[in-house]
Amino acid sequence: MKLLLIHADFIEFEAKKKTRIAEPYDGKGKRIEECLVVFTAVEEGDDDRVVDRAIEEVKDVAKKVGANRVVVYPYAHLSSNLAPPEKAKEVLKIFAEKLSEFFEVHRAPFGWYKSFKISCKGHPLSELSREIKAVEEEKEVTEALKAEEKVKSYWFVLTPEKELIEVEKFDFTGYENLRKFAKYEMEKRRAVDRIPPHVELMKRLQIADYEPASDSGHLRYYPKGRLIKSLLEEFVTLKCIEYGAMEVETPIMFDREHPTLRRYLERFPARQYILKGDKREFFLRFAACFGQFLIAHDSVITYRHLPLRMYELTRYSFRKEQRGELVGLRRLRAFTMPDMHTIVRDIEQAKEEFFRQYELAVEVLKEIGLEPEDYEVAIRVTRDFYEEHKEFVHSLVDILKKPILVEMWDQRFFYFVLKFEFNFIDALDKASALSTVQIDVENAERYDISYVDEKGEKRRPLILHCSASGAIERCIYALLEKAHMQAEKGILPMLPVWLSPTQVRIIPVSEKYVEKAIEVAEELRRRRIRVDVDDREETLAKKIRDAGREWIPYVAVIGEEEVKGGYLTVTIRAESTLKDQKRVKMTVDELAERVRKECEGKPFKPLPLPMLVSRRPSFG
Repeated sequence: MKLLLIHADFIEFEAKKKTRIAEPYDGKGKRIEECLVVFTAVEEGDDDRVVDRAIEEVKDVAKKVGANRVVVYPYAHLSSNLAPPEKAKEVLKIFAEKLSEFFEVHRAPFGWYKSFKISCKGHPLSELSREIKAVEEEKEVTEALKAEEKVKSYWFVLTPEKELIEVEKFDFTGYENLRKFAKYEMEKRRAVDRIPPHVELMKRLQIADYEPASDSGHLRYYPKGRLIKSLLEEFVTLKCIEYGAMEVETPIMFDREHPTLRRYLERFPARQYILKGDKREFFLRFAACFGQFLIAHDSVITYRHLPLRMYELTRYSFRKEQRGELVGLRRLRAFTMPDMHTIVRDIEQAKEEFFRQYELAVEVLKEIGLEPEDYEVAIRVTRDFYEEHKEFVHSLVDILKKPILVEMWDQRFFYFVLKFEFNFIDALDKASALSTVQIDVENAERYDISYVDEKGEKRRPLILHCSASGAIERCIYALLEKAHMQAEKGILPMLPVWLSPTQVRIIPVSEKYVEKAIEVAEELRRRRIRVDVDDREETLAKKIRDAGREWIPYVAVIGEEEVKGGYLTVTIRAESTLKDQKRVKMTVDELAERVRKECEGKPFKPLPLPMLVSRRPSFG
């Protein structure tokens, strides 16, 4: 709970408009003279103990300033970790009721837009702030987090010539995105002050939208969005299985007091979703680590099984990110993470896997539609590891042959000694991590994971954490932001053909050719192409414009000329510009073969909406 206490000559407020979470309020407003105004934000986890401690703080301040009248004023702006509205209302009511045992208490209504005037007395104790934390939250301020706050980062750029240059001395000419990335990382300004372009695009293209009935950072996906998301999920999963991972499935919640998990949680910021069971508290996972490590602990593993890879697509992982950092598909509180963990025998095997998984990540992103020039590389490493394995760290620059941002620490405060990230830089110059691999030197010990060596003796392995693509939602975000930035350069925005909800749209020039258009569409559908027919009673020009607004890769017009000639007049979006539309005559077979080649090796799912455009609802 956060409090701002103002000793005032008066406060005067007026309830203007109620929100959907407003509590009943009959009056219009109040003026209270000679009072202590307690602006209050109820936070996640606040309970009766927090209320009691808050009351003691108010009593202490009231005594010092000589106030007998208290005004409890809900003020959400004091915190970015707010409790749910119903919980907040309940806590504020209890807070006011308990305070009324000691003071004359007035309470401003919760959930209303209010105007207010206040006259602060202006003495040394007239403006004070207090933060009252839940006992559990205090316990979670661990030594690891304290170390993280104190640790100093040293920043360098590793050049393609394998020279490590201090970031201030590096010439960023020709590397503007790397400059933006370095600035973002060093300044650590994560909050978003403008809506990024992909948010408007995800809504306009009817991919996804915010869900007001859920917590912040939880989205709803419309049919097109669900198709894109599921194709990405299946693709990344298949790539990891082809790489050699065994797919598993683990629970989404775990016992908060499990001794091993408790110690693991203390290595992370306290941003978990907590659920109360019959007699225990549980937390919602924020990665697949917990479940996979527990499986490894219970397994019999020998040197012959190494490297041993386990994989899970977590739908969902949960992390209570700060409200000011939540935006669109970029940063969420519920996200889909492809998570692979690899158990290796020693640091040499770890380095070999690290290098191979780096290459895997490059390949996965490229097939998704994100080229190496679309992202920047970061390496995060302890100084000891760097000095001992300098040649290996330097070799990582050989894969993409571009400068890499390096963050180095004098001491290790995370579980890993080496990590790489691919970071997408969006239209607002914000960086978002996609693929990552980390060498973990801690958790085999923590989870009591071992393998049996050639002599029959138990040994501690190392573990690699890998997400070959990063969160699936982040991939969609990056594709949309990339499309926006291409549009700024005059390139028609589009998704890769294999991810496009409609790959081919058939447009009959008049009602007379609708039946023929449907016949062509059915033929393409049988060839595993997502095809629809715009049968609406609209002009041909409007139908073509609407297909363009949906970023449809191939738009095929059919009329008298096409029927007689046995072909389609096809506009190819990837080869068109705003001024010049690339139109070619193609047979159905030629069109089908072209789409097939563009989607070769990728998963397929059928059209997510009715084939006839006239039968579709509009979402959002």
